[in-house]
Amino acid sequence: MRFSRKLACLVLACGLSAFPIAAQKSITEEQQGAATTPPPWAYGLESETGAPAPDRPDSDARGGKDDGTLHHLPGSTFSFTLTQLRNIYAPADWYPNDHPAMPDIVAHGHKPDVTACSFCHYPNGKGRPVNTNLAGLPYTYILHTLDDFKSGVRGSADTRKANTNQMIKFATMMTDDEKKDAAQYFSSMKWTPWIRVVETDMIPKVRIANGIYLRVGGPEKEPIGNRIVETPEDVEATEVLRDDRSGFIAYVPVGSIKKGKVLVMTGDGGKTVRCTNCHGADLMGMDPVPGLAGRSPSYLVRQLYDMQHGFRTGEWTSQMKPVVAKLNGDDMLAIAAYLSSLTVLSTSDTAAEK
Repeated sequence: MRFSRKLACLVLACGLSAFPIAAQKSITEEQQGAATTPPPWAYGLESETGAPAPDRPDSDARGGKDDGTLHHLPGSTFSFTLTQLRNIYAPADWYPNDHPAMPDIVAHGHKPDVTACSFCHYPNGKGRPVNTNLAGLPYTYILHTLDDFKSGVRGSADTRKANTNQMIKFATMMTDDEKKDAAQYFSSMKWTPWIRVVETDMIPKVRIANGIYLRVGGPEKEPIGNRIVETPEDVEATEVLRDDRSGFIAYVPVGSIKKGKVLVMTGDGGKTVRCTNCHGADLMGMDPVPGLAGRSPSYLVRQLYDMQHGFRTGEWTSQMKPVVAKLNGDDMLAIAAYLSSLTVLSTSDTAAEK
């Protein structure tokens, strides 16, 4: 496949988070019946209207106020106070041997204007549902995404989220060398399993805090309904200790993975286009086209919706308009459920299978 064709096929697995500024909604006649309201669950919100819960680093969800206690994690020789864990210009790195040496922009940011990339996206680049998984994305794609934030062609359908405005500021204030350093760092790491997908009708009782579903504890259950619920495998490890070896569970409705497979692999009779056409037979991407397999389903749904409704535009993203035009909310959910459920194989795993 020629490079130009790859560019023409570019799609959704982002570089950074997707949220508020952007273009006006633009729904064509071809999109009649498609999703017309941003699904609040995909944007880390409780409902379609109303103010989001405050995103405070010292909130109860993140351990409350710092009393000076040193915290520890298994397999790490380091210890950190809550204040150190919450430092946006020098976030804790529990496992420095798990990743390459971080460039300064990733480890410390660019005071006072740019938070350390590793604060939101973690030193391992895998991030959380509220932002995105950067590890293993193509270098070219990450740079292009930063340019899209800076130029204003990447925004969010739900203006209640702060992430996009933050990324626009960061992309504007970062130097070209800092962008290249960050892109090189995150693209150098392979994407490995981080999200465990579970089909179910009932899920543990959850609440949203800091844009993420958190289990409240205890035996109480609630219906999953028509949504995907991504929650940390270990709430304290993720929200309080920022453990980047502890991943996520994505609860998805029963039957959604099977439906999504049909849409992704066949296009479902012209409703969409096979994702494998551009993202590779294994859906792991082909530079500069990003990989989709095993990525955050909440993030994927946000991007499908934002592109369909004109909140993500630009030279590459415009190629996705006909791909998403006919999709409704159920389709987007199913596509994301299937893509996230795919097992990510390393090169050695693939060779062993052959």
